[in-house]
This record gives sequence, structure tokens and C-alpha cells, in this order.
Amino acid sequence: MFDDFFTRAIIAGVGVAIVAAPLGCLVIWRRLAYFGDTLSHAALLGVALAFLLQVNITLAVFVVCALVALALVGLQRHATLSSDSLLGLLAHSSLALGLVVLASMTWLRIDLMGFLFGDILSVSIVDIGIIYLGGAAVLVVLAVIWKPLFAATVNRELAEAEGQNPDRTNLIFMLLMAVVIAISMKIVGVLLITALLIIPAATARRFSTGPEQMAVIAAIVGVAAVVSGLFGSLKWDTPSGPSIVVAALALFLVSLSPVAGIIINLSKRSLGEKL
Repeated sequence: MFDDFFTRAIIAGVGVAIVAAPLGCLVIWRRLAYFGDTLSHAALLGVALAFLLQVNITLAVFVVCALVALALVGLQRHATLSSDSLLGLLAHSSLALGLVVLASMTWLRIDLMGFLFGDILSVSIVDIGIIYLGGAAVLVVLAVIWKPLFAATVNRELAEAEGQNPDRTNLIFMLLMAVVIAISMKIVGVLLITALLIIPAATARRFSTGPEQMAVIAAIVGVAAVVSGLFGSLKWDTPSGPSIVVAALALFLVSLSPVAGIIINLSKRSLGEKL
């Protein structure tokens, strides 16, 4: 089964979709889409440093994204700029710095498009192992901090009054985002990672009545987007990463249709009667 590149691509994409789903829900609830963009832009700097220092790309991307997240926390405490201004500063400066470093390595020929938009069809068994092991670790940590993280999302002051530490859980959440971006970079590329986080979660929001249910539905939508996007890419010979995002967008648009609205209302009414 693993000898088939298309099968490996589906297995890898499904793994990323499942891991990205609950984090995408938190990104939407916390209105942190721009933070996801910042880390994904910083991933290109991680790629450049990996080639320059000759280290593992996934590890370098994680380290750079984690440092950017820590830099954001530090700047928020000491700088006078707003959070969105700081995110814009970090996103574009890290992206530009990554491009400059890549351009300076004239002795290397690098497939920049593959890093920008993904190259899921070239994933190896090692890549799949990294995705599933890293993804399992992310889900375990997220399950441990889920309640305090959700409480801080709803009401930070109330979470502090209950003896929780929102700053610590927020920092852990940022590091988990860095891990997901590092392991999913090869699937959809650094420029489309945020789309895979947000679009399935946005679709799931219309069908869910609770946070856990939204995370599960987002995972289902993400898996459907990966599978349909890859088959569409195979049929019409289109780039695989963008095809997955387009498939996710198509599912989101379907969820906005009148028929989907009727189904949503009926399901919520049925759930209300059961409760």
C-alpha cells in the first residue's frame, strides 16, 4: 500500500486534517487567523535556515515558528504597538528574510513553489511517521489543556479567577500551532496552511452545537477536502496543495446553501428535542 505515492499522499493529508481541525476551531474562536498567517510565513525562514545550516527542515521550521511565537509574546508585553501590527511586522519581515537567505544560497537549486504551495505527492513513509507521531503528541497535549484553554478563550478574567494560568495555556497553544505548521508544510505549503486550519473549522461551525462537536466535524470536513482535492488534482492535473484548499472552499460554499441550512435547522431541532 505504501508503494503507491497517491496512497501515501492521502494518508499524510488525512493525518494533517485531523490534527489541524481542533486547532483551527480555536483559531476561529480566538480570532487568530492572522497569527496563523504569521507562523506560516515564518516557516519559509525555517526552510531557508535548514538549507543554510544543513539540518532537518521540519525541526528548523518548528524552531523558527516557536521563536516567532515567543517574540510575539515578548513584544506584546513591552511594545506599544497593537497585536495586529506586531503580527504584520513579524509575518512580512520573516518571509522577506527567508527569501533573502534562499536567494543568497546561489549554490543550491531549491523548488520554492513546492515549499510555498506544498508537494504532498512526494511525501515519504518517514514524512507520514512524523505527521502521525507529531500529530498524536499535539492532540494529547491539546486534550490536557482543552478545558483551561477554552475557558480562557471564553473569558480570560473568569479563568484567572478560577486559578488557571491563561498565559501558560496560550503559550502552549502557540507552540502546538508551530508543530502543526511544521508537519503540514509539505502538504499544502507555507502560504496555504492557514486555509487548511480555518476553512474546515468555519464550515463545521454551521453544523455544530458545541466546541467538541465542532472539532469533530471540522476533522471530517478536512479529511473530505483532502481526499476530494487529491482526486481532483489527479483527474484535472492541478497542483495538489491548492486543489485541497479549493475543495475545502467548495465544501464551505455548499454549507451556505439553502438545503444545508434546512438540514442544519432540522438537526439542531432534533438535538434540542432529545435534550
